[in-house]
Amino acid sequence: MKAIIYTEYGEPDVLHLQEVEKPSPKSNEVLVRVHAVSVNYGDIIARKIRNLPAGEFNMLSLFRVMARFGFGYSKPKRQILGNTFAGEVETAGSTVKKFKAGDQVFGYTGETMGAYAEYLCIPEDGIIDAKPSHLTYEEASVVPYGATMALCLLRKVNIQKDWKVLVIGASGAIGSAAVQLAAHHFGAEVTGVCSTQGIEYVKSLGAVRVIDYKKDDFAKSGESYDLIIDILGKGSFSGYRGSLRQKGIYMPVSFKTGKLLQMLCTSVSGGKRVICALATPKQEDLELIREFLEGRKLRPVIDQSFPLEKAAEAHRYVEAGNKKGSVVLTV
Repeated sequence: MKAIIYTEYGEPDVLHLQEVEKPSPKSNEVLVRVHAVSVNYGDIIARKIRNLPAGEFNMLSLFRVMARFGFGYSKPKRQILGNTFAGEVETAGSTVKKFKAGDQVFGYTGETMGAYAEYLCIPEDGIIDAKPSHLTYEEASVVPYGATMALCLLRKVNIQKDWKVLVIGASGAIGSAAVQLAAHHFGAEVTGVCSTQGIEYVKSLGAVRVIDYKKDDFAKSGESYDLIIDILGKGSFSGYRGSLRQKGIYMPVSFKTGKLLQMLCTSVSGGKRVICALATPKQEDLELIREFLEGRKLRPVIDQSFPLEKAAEAHRYVEAGNKKGSVVLTV
């Protein structure tokens, strides 16, 4: 089968199209013919983790070292990137009950990666579900990452109806899903923060207001929020504290030392709080997301599609930081 392989860390040019052995499913797995795979920030991190600037890794230094060993300290252990996909079941293992050959599915392989390829294997009890029939493969492939992550984050803070929510990084995969879920499912009033290019796009998702971070500083607007979600994790509690309501929550998608200490300190104060969060999606989360999709409470948006062999070009486009929605590789 064809797959995008990388045998060393570095810039996008380390990604190459090669012929590799087609995987065989175990008794509890399905073999999926991949039709589309999303290009996510995690793919970028994995590709260049050896030379990744400290500011781009929103975790403790210890986590970075652990990630280096997990991915491969000097060279990649898992040579096929990609973890969110959509495709068709070609073969089901002997004990598989939920899926059969011909089923259209979408899913998330997590840290095992392997989706930048024509085929992949995934356990029946993994994060995989039937693809909503009204979505294309490209649209379905971007959902398991952004939407399940956003759902986990919003549940973490027990978001309530009529909360005022600010989403920083609202035009990306997680941010755009957070805007939609907060507004359309949880009933919150959402403000998005993004670049100039993403303003109309974020408005179309359900944000009542969109702030262009290149022109305006929301922290100086006088508005206050029940929840500030910092998708990029580059802000600070001290900088945003004045924009939180009395018991407001600042949630950076980050586990750096300073933010962890702030979380510990504010957890006992009874007032404004910091909650650091990492999303750990489960199969039932994807099942719920499918219901949202079928109920039209959530819609995936594709910014650009690239053929599999243009994976390096797709990575360069994502790293440029101007995408609105998701970037997809078609297989």
